[in-house]
Amino acid sequence: MTPTPFPLEPTAAQAQAAIAEEFSFFGDWSERYQYLIDLGRKLPPFPEQWKTEEHRLLGCQSMVWIVPEGDAQRLDFHAVSDSAIVSGLIYLALRVYSGRPASEILATEPDYVAATGLARHLSPTRSNGHAALLAFIRDTARARQ
Repeated sequence: MTPTPFPLEPTAAQAQAAIAEEFSFFGDWSERYQYLIDLGRKLPPFPEQWKTEEHRLLGCQSMVWIVPEGDAQRLDFHAVSDSAIVSGLIYLALRVYSGRPASEILATEPDYVAATGLARHLSPTRSNGHAALLAFIRDTARARQ
């Protein structure tokens, strides 16, 4: 298993609350986008050998690769994108869902998307890609439950 910094908070709900609080510190969307970019830089290294079609997330305009590991007790997700903003979105999703039991993943709606204003400020293609990422995480949790 590849080491991952997630989870940062004890529960997915606490992760979402922390994300919403962090985003509330920024006054405008240029600052929030910069914060997303900075978060994306914190993603752990992603092995080049994982950048294959098998691990490519479909539904994203940019290139995104994601690899799940684990079982119903703990699912870890490793992901990366060639887009700086998308990498930040990946970081947020992994902060909420990676390193958690499948049951917690399935019981946790991605409330941080609305709480941070991301739902209103992402382009349609980024919104679709983010939805594909969240669907992949939930589908993986459902399959491993």
